[in-house]
Amino acid sequence: MSTPTESCPDAENKQSTDSNAANGAGALVEWFRASTQYINAHRGKTFVVALSGEALASEHLRNLVSDLTLLHSLGVKLVLVHGARPQINAALTAAKLPLEFHKGMRVTDPDSLAVIAGVVGGESIRLEALFSAGTSSSTSAPLAVAGSEALTLSRGNFVTAMPIGVHNGIDFHHTGRVRRVKAASITKRLEERAIVLQNNLGYSLTGEIFNLTAEEVATELAIAIKADKLIFLVPQEGVCDEQGELIASLNPASAGVAAERFSASDIDSDKALGSALKACIKANAAGVNRAHLIGYRSNGALIRELFTREGAGSLISDDSLDTLRQATIDDVSAILSLIRPLEADGTLVERSRERLETEIENFKVIELEGAIIACAALYRTSESLAEIACIATHPNYRRSGLGARLLLSLSAEAKGLGIEKVFVLTTVTAHWFIDHGFAQGTLDDLPEQRQALYNLQRKSKIFLKPV
Repeated sequence: MSTPTESCPDAENKQSTDSNAANGAGALVEWFRASTQYINAHRGKTFVVALSGEALASEHLRNLVSDLTLLHSLGVKLVLVHGARPQINAALTAAKLPLEFHKGMRVTDPDSLAVIAGVVGGESIRLEALFSAGTSSSTSAPLAVAGSEALTLSRGNFVTAMPIGVHNGIDFHHTGRVRRVKAASITKRLEERAIVLQNNLGYSLTGEIFNLTAEEVATELAIAIKADKLIFLVPQEGVCDEQGELIASLNPASAGVAAERFSASDIDSDKALGSALKACIKANAAGVNRAHLIGYRSNGALIRELFTREGAGSLISDDSLDTLRQATIDDVSAILSLIRPLEADGTLVERSRERLETEIENFKVIELEGAIIACAALYRTSESLAEIACIATHPNYRRSGLGARLLLSLSAEAKGLGIEKVFVLTTVTAHWFIDHGFAQGTLDDLPEQRQALYNLQRKSKIFLKPV
C-alpha cells in the first residue's frame, strides 16, 4: 500500500514547505536567544544617533525610523541628531542663492540662513511625523512597535552656539560652532522616556541662529551627556580597506589613518565618511568609548550591528572590548567552530576534538562579548625552540590586528619560558609572517622530534623569529 506522501504530490510539497518553515523558525529562535545578552546590555544605555541629510532623503528612512523606535521600546535612551545638506543645497539653488564653501565649511549669509532655517525645521517636522506613525498600536501601522504608544519626541534649544567669525579673509556670517550643550535638560527628557531630537541649528546667548555641522553637534552632545555610544548612519557599509573589505573594528590610530584617506577623496560620500571618522575619534578621546559607522542602505544593519555577534558596521573604540586569555576546556567547541573552515580549505592542519581537549592548555583565545573570535597555540619543542600554531581569526575580524596580538602574546610567553626562537609552519600566509619579523628557514632548523612530524605532502614553509 502506498503511503499518502508517496501517492500525493501535494503532501510532498506541504512537507517540504513545513520543513523550510521549521528551519526558518529555528534560525529565528537561535538569533533571538543569542540577542538576549545584547538586549540586556543595551537597556538603560544612552545612544546618540546621527542621521545625515542623505539618510533623510533615502528610501530607507522609514526602516531606520522603525528600527530606532524598536531600540526605544527595548529601553535604549535615544538622542537623534540630523543634518540636511542636500536638502539645503537644493533649496538654495532653487532660490538662486550661491552655494559658498570654504575648506568644506558652508558660508551662511543672512539670505541663506532664512532658507536654511526653513529647510532644517521642515526636516525635523517630517521626522516627528514618521516617529508618530511608529507610536500607533494598530497592526496596520507600518512602523508600529508593541509597547511604544507612549513614545514622545522632544525638541528644544539644547545647543548654545557661537560664530566661527572671519578666517583667511572669509566672513562665515551665521556659520557657527557648538559653545555649550544643555546636558541636564537632555538627560531630564531622556529620563522621562522621550526621544530627544536635535537638528544642526544652534542659538547664541544674544538670540542669533547659527548653522552648525550635524557631525559636530552629535559629537558634542555625546560627550556632554556621557553617551554610551555615538552612531553615525552613513551611505557606506562602514569603513572598508583599500580592497573593499569591511573593517569591523578600529582603534583611534587606525581610524585616523582611514579618516585621512577618505577625506582626501574627491567623492562627497567619502569626504563625509572621513568627517564622521574624525568625529568618532574626538568622541573616543573625550570619554565616549564606543562609536559606530553603520550603513543606512542595508536593511536592518543597525539591528544587526547592535544585537548580533557578527555585526554589520565598523566600531571605533579606544577601550578594548575583547579579552585575550588562556583557553579552557569550555572553549573547545568555540575553537573548533573557528578553525574548521580553515582546516577544510587546507590552511590549517586538522585537529580532532580529542586532540584539542588534551592540548587546550597550549591555546590562547580572544573573546568578544562571550564569543571566541581568535585563537593560537604555543608548543615547546626543545629547550630553546617553540612552535606557534593554529592562528585563526573569525572572518569579520581578520583586519583588526587580532592575529598580531596573539603572536605578540605567545612570543612574550615563550621568552618568559627561556625560549630563544619561535617558528611557524604555513602554506598560505608566508607574507604575513615575514611582515611580522619572521625569516624563512629549513627543515634542518627544527628539532629532530619535530622534523619527524613534518608532513611532506603539505609542503609547509618554515619561518623563524628570535624572541
